[in-house]
Amino acid sequence: MKIFSAMHEYNHEEVVFCQDRDSGLRAIIAIHDTTLGPALGGTRMWPYKTEEEALQDVLRLSRGMTYKSAAAGLNLGGGKAVIIGDPQRDKNEMLFRAFGRFVHGLNGRYITAEDVGTEVRDMEWVRMETPWVVGISEALGGSGDPSPVTARGVYFGLKACCEAVFDTSSLRGRKVAIQGVGHVGYYLAEFLHKEGAKLFVTDIRKDRVRRCVGQFGATAVEPDKIYDAEAEIFAPCALGAIINDETIQRVKCKIIAGGANNQLADEHKHGRILMEKRILYAPDYVINAGGLINVANEVEGYHRDKALKEAEGIYNVLEQIIAIARQENTSTHEASNRLAEQRIEQMSKLKRMHVISKPREIRGERYAW
Repeated sequence: MKIFSAMHEYNHEEVVFCQDRDSGLRAIIAIHDTTLGPALGGTRMWPYKTEEEALQDVLRLSRGMTYKSAAAGLNLGGGKAVIIGDPQRDKNEMLFRAFGRFVHGLNGRYITAEDVGTEVRDMEWVRMETPWVVGISEALGGSGDPSPVTARGVYFGLKACCEAVFDTSSLRGRKVAIQGVGHVGYYLAEFLHKEGAKLFVTDIRKDRVRRCVGQFGATAVEPDKIYDAEAEIFAPCALGAIINDETIQRVKCKIIAGGANNQLADEHKHGRILMEKRILYAPDYVINAGGLINVANEVEGYHRDKALKEAEGIYNVLEQIIAIARQENTSTHEASNRLAEQRIEQMSKLKRMHVISKPREIRGERYAW
């Protein structure tokens, strides 16, 4: 891959390659845009087949974080990190502490958190080397696992989608197929079960499926059959690019809305096809912003009730996006991009005014500007 060409395509500010021989660390940190504030985004650990695959993933994910922050109304930019490795086998303290030193070297331009393949304990190792990490345990003053708040946001986003499609926000009796019932998918299943939805679940880990079957009365589905489920709502809560040329012809649902990132393999093409098929798509970076909202609150001093309330506000954001899409006859993905880009543009104009945040002394007198 031509690195600068890839950065130019997504308009990234900075990409950092991190290597530590002793710990085995191989990581990439991508900072997409810091117009609204420091870049915040989790660290994913995954056994990528190639370095090019890892770079492509981190570029897509970090760009998505910029749009997610903007659409959620946060004063944060977009960034992401990936660590190349098997999260079941390659984790160790030294690896995450080495990664933490690279994060610290960015001096606050990038704030990290947990993501797919990483957890609270890993972030606590990172925190031993840098303060620029969120999503740590409550015992250390953090917010803990953000997955329940992410799931809460997805749940309220689903209610907004149901209101638009079925003229009611109720999920009682609705058939929902959940792809991936790990952290976010499990908590989403719990919310839906409490409201009386009928669940179809799948995951590459059979123990997770068995848990949902036992606790929520869900119907187990094989991973490659979930797209064919007779469900009204499809909730992707695993990895991205699952709506592609092959799967988009198989889904029978009326709504696609879930916690996974980058669900559309081709954002423009597949967003348009879903629109033509009259399937309402909840832009992933909007509906799954609850986790980001949760850890963003941690930056300023964590208040659980405030984070939960803001996550519930995803309902209103999706209402606005759906209204724009219908009014302008465009896909919901394009409508959400427009909403995010408009906020970034407005803030960039505001920041043309030079402001000194700390008092400056001039001729013996202090001025707070």
